[in-house]
Amino acid sequence: QVRLVESGGGLVQAGGSLRLSCLAAGVILRNNDLALAWYRQAPGHQRELVARITRAGGTDTADSVKGRFTISRDSARDMVYLQMDSLKPEDTAAYYCNTDPFGSYWGPGTQVTVST
Repeated sequence: QVRLVESGGGLVQAGGSLRLSCLAAGVILRNNDLALAWYRQAPGHQRELVARITRAGGTDTADSVKGRFTISRDSARDMVYLQMDSLKPEDTAAYYCNTDPFGSYWGPGTQVTVST
């Protein structure tokens, strides 16, 4: 059984920072080599992959957040994090964690709202 529980979202002014956390637990996640990733979806937009991290620790971020967002993981605690700095209003979205490629189960997500 997979558990995905995101937290850490909130309302922040442009230029501010937030750190998102995700409990990504379950036998399926623990026993395969899938990367973990953060996705986001804004109203009226498709879900997009923001950042990913492999089991070995290699990372990749979308061009839109490169240099501002950093993904990390603590495999011993089944946690994955997203440090978001220099936030912009266009970063406003619901943020979700999942594997990459993503599975069918999604957690509740956490809302990030960046004001001008």
